[in-house]
Amino acid sequence: MSATAPAAPPAPLPPDKTELLQRLTEGLDANGLWWLSGYAAGRASGIAAPLPGTDAPPSQQAQPATVVYGSQTGNAKRIGEALARKLEADGVPARLLRADRYPTRELKDERQMFLVFSTQGDGEPSDDARALVEFILGKRAPKLPGLHFAVLGLGDSSYPEFCAIGRQLDERLESLGATRMFARADADLDIETVSDPWLQQANAAARESLPARPPRATVTTLHPAPPAFGRDRPFPSPVLANLPLTAPAGPRHRSDRDIRHLELSLEGSGLSYEPGDALGVWPENPPALVEAVLDTLSLDGDSVVGHGGTELPLHQWLSRKLELTRLTRPFLARHAELSGSEALQNLLQPAGASGLSTLLATHQTIDLLQAHPAHWTPEALVAALRPLAPRLYSIASSQKEVGEEAHLTVAHVDYRLEGQQRWGAASHFLAGRSDEGAVPVYIEANERFRLPADPARDIVMIGPGTGVAPFRGFLQDRTATGASGRNWLVFGNPHLRTDFLYQTEWQQALRDGRLDRLDLAFSRDQAEKVYVQQRLLEQGRRLHEWIEGGAHVYVCGDASRMARDVHEALTVAIATHGGLSREDAAARLEEMQQQGRYARDVY
Repeated sequence: MSATAPAAPPAPLPPDKTELLQRLTEGLDANGLWWLSGYAAGRASGIAAPLPGTDAPPSQQAQPATVVYGSQTGNAKRIGEALARKLEADGVPARLLRADRYPTRELKDERQMFLVFSTQGDGEPSDDARALVEFILGKRAPKLPGLHFAVLGLGDSSYPEFCAIGRQLDERLESLGATRMFARADADLDIETVSDPWLQQANAAARESLPARPPRATVTTLHPAPPAFGRDRPFPSPVLANLPLTAPAGPRHRSDRDIRHLELSLEGSGLSYEPGDALGVWPENPPALVEAVLDTLSLDGDSVVGHGGTELPLHQWLSRKLELTRLTRPFLARHAELSGSEALQNLLQPAGASGLSTLLATHQTIDLLQAHPAHWTPEALVAALRPLAPRLYSIASSQKEVGEEAHLTVAHVDYRLEGQQRWGAASHFLAGRSDEGAVPVYIEANERFRLPADPARDIVMIGPGTGVAPFRGFLQDRTATGASGRNWLVFGNPHLRTDFLYQTEWQQALRDGRLDRLDLAFSRDQAEKVYVQQRLLEQGRRLHEWIEGGAHVYVCGDASRMARDVHEALTVAIATHGGLSREDAAARLEEMQQQGRYARDVY
């Protein structure tokens, strides 16, 4: 016997107001809806700020708390959203803004502000935060005697400029006369150990300093419900296919790398994504690496270790809970102390910064343990190692083409160091998955890396190596929707014969007109190395014409060198063929970035 679904309660608005609400919310993005829900809830309790151009009594002019985030991989965004939700749930009106959508003219009027900003690479702001960071650090920033603020910085301690952007913002706001509510916090890649206490402090500070409204349960808001599966509850995605994209070793031609195409099922998960989004993967450490750590330290993998309220056998801690393939500065510092190694102690001094960076970039935990013996107890080891973090992979498909699937392009990290085999945690985990296995996954939205809303706009896609992944999804999506704009792909890799990823797909797309232009740079196929930036400069006039015609430019791949070289090539092309100075060309690119016409997904 089937049950009848209960009827939806009638809307508490007359028909004319309902129509006005629909017109008001049409076209608003998530940030706009977040702000509007906070505004409406504040009006319900009599404390919302008036709309521009209206007058309201002082008692009704209390501002909501403003939460601003600058995020490269989604972590700062996730924390900012968590804070905004918590404030709303506790009756404190809040608005949430991505850094590139924050109106700088409003800074002088802010009363309470929480900033969550990541630092990418060695001291660089995230792409969405560049303009706001430059404004606050620059001469145009206003005096802020009425502002109360708090800052959470996110970064990677393996870089010398760890959390530099958060530190710079914190110091600058204080110098502008703002009042720090509580001390800045700097979170390493084990984010939650720092971000969770910071969130509690932020929530308490907001409740104390702003007049509270009734709890969220009494107010209808427009916040979307979170999906059933997410970062903290990943979906076990069955593997449908695991195929090599690079040519295997042969007598004459072989690829230097193993790059794979994986197809994962999302059926039954309720998960959906847009082209440009990433798939978060929770890996397990290579079993051989776990055994090597246990053997090196003469530890029993079956010994039960308690940490953070959880008790597990040491083997499980090392397999599924702790980072082993990424060596960190805090762990190195602790190991230097236990081993008494003078060489390691020297690396931790300012004069050893360069050597430290090289060591952290090229060695894993096991290399340190073997080179500098020390006595570790199971409890101390578990406490010192950083929690295992998920890895993000640009999705190489469009759901308009593949349905309830997500495709990935994965470079298997597999190499030898001093005669011993080493692997990357996630890539090795994925490379070894068969069609009988499953992968714990979730969707990480990337709102800054989206196709143009206007399907008639042209797009230029620059993606060497595995950076080509999202552009496969872009082209699938543009084909499915019948977008009339032109599509131009610039791809590079070492060798044509062995490393032309998705070669037959791109060539077929070129033949049937779905891809309008394909420029290739195979760096090792001639005496002089050629990279994608050279191809951009060779096609500088055409590139400038496309940009002036309204094209959107996308870059995906390595942040340390490729992204900078491509940015330089774009600047030169615009300056040369647009008759601009270098400064004006750089400003043009900055303008395009703020407009969403120049987007980067770099790592």
